[in-house]
Amino acid sequence: MIKLLRQRFNSIHFAAAFWILVAIRMYFNGVLPLMDKTEARYGEIARLMSETGNWITPQIDYGLPFWAKPPLSTWASALSISLFGSSEFFVRFPYLIVMVLLAIFIGKYRKEMIQSVYFPGIILLTIPEFYLHAGVVSTDTFLCFSIALTMFGFWEAMQKKANTYWKYLFFTGIGIGLLAKGPIIGILTLPPILLWALITNSIKKMWFQFPWIGGISLLLAISLPWYLLAELRTAGFIDYFVVGEHFERYFNSEWKGDKYGFPKQQPLGMAWIFLIVFLLPWTLAFIQLLVRKWNSIRQESWLLFLIFWALWTPLFFTSSKSLIHPYILPSCIPVALFISYYWSSIKNKKIYIGTAIGLPMALFFVHLSGMAKPLYSHTTDKYLIHSLDQTSTIFVLDQKSYSSQFYTQGKVKVIEIDQLKSAVNSQKTFYILLSNKQFEQLDDTIVSKLYQLDSNKKRGVYQFKP
Repeated sequence: MIKLLRQRFNSIHFAAAFWILVAIRMYFNGVLPLMDKTEARYGEIARLMSETGNWITPQIDYGLPFWAKPPLSTWASALSISLFGSSEFFVRFPYLIVMVLLAIFIGKYRKEMIQSVYFPGIILLTIPEFYLHAGVVSTDTFLCFSIALTMFGFWEAMQKKANTYWKYLFFTGIGIGLLAKGPIIGILTLPPILLWALITNSIKKMWFQFPWIGGISLLLAISLPWYLLAELRTAGFIDYFVVGEHFERYFNSEWKGDKYGFPKQQPLGMAWIFLIVFLLPWTLAFIQLLVRKWNSIRQESWLLFLIFWALWTPLFFTSSKSLIHPYILPSCIPVALFISYYWSSIKNKKIYIGTAIGLPMALFFVHLSGMAKPLYSHTTDKYLIHSLDQTSTIFVLDQKSYSSQFYTQGKVKVIEIDQLKSAVNSQKTFYILLSNKQFEQLDDTIVSKLYQLDSNKKRGVYQFKP
């Protein structure tokens, strides 16, 4: 009786910890602005889709197609905007839902039924990379989701007396991944699956276990129609996206064809640094367990499956110089499951769990204090724009930021220096956003006619009144 009461007490504590983490993430999703460049860019693409009703071709500006990524994440945010409005919370809402559902679902794979169903999810939510993407508008969240569907579908389908729906979930995950981020879904799932099947002598079983014709037909039915429609609407999309974004970006660090940014130059092997840093403190436990428990890991097919899943992504990106830290997001789920499996043998449990849960709680209280805002206010134009009269013209010199597009609902206009000289000689009131460098380079005749309303570390907003 006492044991049962203790288990129930612990279960309530774990449930409370889980939902407190979710509530803190919801708070940040609502109060943090969309930040340039990446998040504000995807937020604006979704806002444009909702506004224009063009659900086939994502647009980076009115009439300008965005070919860099498939539309699944944009569809999700655009649908949320259409239903609830374009506040930051609702732009990010689909990403929160996906990550929380994954965190709840992996409770199915806890080692012992006496362990709280929330415990694996608590570990997952306290991995910084995963927790971050429960509130960031990006394509990586839905890629992680599709990889999870594929991997869990495969694992369950390989079990004795597996339900048929798991087999089709494997193909569904790949189909969704093609709409989430493209062919990379196959690159990040099929090799670790094949390696695991080879080592566990499961190739033959895998071949006969899956409905290959029906499954491939399903994944094509999910993904192919959009690819065909996208190419028909904007010819050249497939060549840019498949060849440029997948082969040139990976193999050619000097690729100049990027239409929407630039390749992120990193040292070779940086993926492993990202894995270690952005999964702290759990990477320390993960590495220790790999060393201490290797002999038992080799004998357990489930643990081998998790290891291949976790390590394949950084291994694949080891030879690439063009990468960013969200690329290691797919490793978070298997790492969390691996740690929860060996939880009883981990030393210093209280330190790990205290540090992991303490970090988001500390960030929450720091933000409530107001001390954090100066650290990120310059990464967005929201605070420069929010108090402006939106019925007046708002200019930016030479180039718009994505946050200025989003927070003016697409009304911000680009002006060049010659046009600015003409504008200050007109009789119309307007606002203009200028970087500090741009302002310093203006003629004194223009500067004398501009009144600064607000500024941050990088930019200022000015008003012209005749």
